[in-house]
Amino acid sequence: MEWNDGHRSLYSILNETLRVADREQLRPWFKYLKLILTALVKIPSTPQETVWRGIRKDLSSEFPRGTPVIWWGFSSCTTTLHVLENNLYLGYESSRTLFSIDAINAKNVRSHSFFRNEDEVLLLPGTYMEVRSQFNPAPGLHIIHLKQMKPDSMLLEPPFEGMLKT
Repeated sequence: MEWNDGHRSLYSILNETLRVADREQLRPWFKYLKLILTALVKIPSTPQETVWRGIRKDLSSEFPRGTPVIWWGFSSCTTTLHVLENNLYLGYESSRTLFSIDAINAKNVRSHSFFRNEDEVLLLPGTYMEVRSQFNPAPGLHIIHLKQMKPDSMLLEPPFEGMLKT
């Protein structure tokens, strides 16, 4: 879903639309979302484990401790930290945020990813979490600990009955 030839990828366009408050903008995506969510149900969820996501900017002010957070986009994460050494994901320079996420139902997409050595897992749209803590161990590096939780109500309706099980 991503490419590097200067064009905006399907991944970035879809995620941008998923994050917009106006849900009417999602209407053209409904059939595609049903298709991809139907495929993702066939992929096993990871057991409860820590997954990692690196962002190349300081997001610490947007994640105060104790705050509930909903990620509406598909969020690519990894189960191994060394992947984040790549400047594309986190690297060692400039302002960066490293998310440590206690995930309960990430989808293990490693065998379906172009980069199999990245140990990729996917958090689905509507992932509900709480900010547990923050740490700033070095200038420009912010670590935010998130814990995924089941929301009180359904945030993303499954494409068909009984589909999304954790």
